[in-house]
Amino acid sequence: MSDMQIQSVLQQMRALSQAGRVEGLAPVGAVQETKGVQGEDFASKLKEAVRSVNEIQQDATTKQTKFELGDNNVSLPQVMLAMNKSTIAFEATNQVRNRLLSAYQEVMSMQV
Repeated sequence: MSDMQIQSVLQQMRALSQAGRVEGLAPVGAVQETKGVQGEDFASKLKEAVRSVNEIQQDATTKQTKFELGDNNVSLPQVMLAMNKSTIAFEATNQVRNRLLSAYQEVMSMQV
């Protein structure tokens, strides 16, 4: 689903919730402001996770570059470990994205 289609669906949901056509549906703004048990919302947790994966990938790239340039402080096992950690983190993030997209598509295909 493209970003344009997602934005269109979100606009329709906002319009419906503001018009009061869907009973029991909170306004989108209220849903976004809802906090979890620890006081953090889903969006901030997701951003934090993506930043973490990005840092892992940058660390692996840095170690790889240093090794290629002949830095004696970086060994091949360190580079391989960092690269594997980066690959696993990216694949896990990709799986989470796929699951979220699948759940979104399932919710959107439900009949109201």
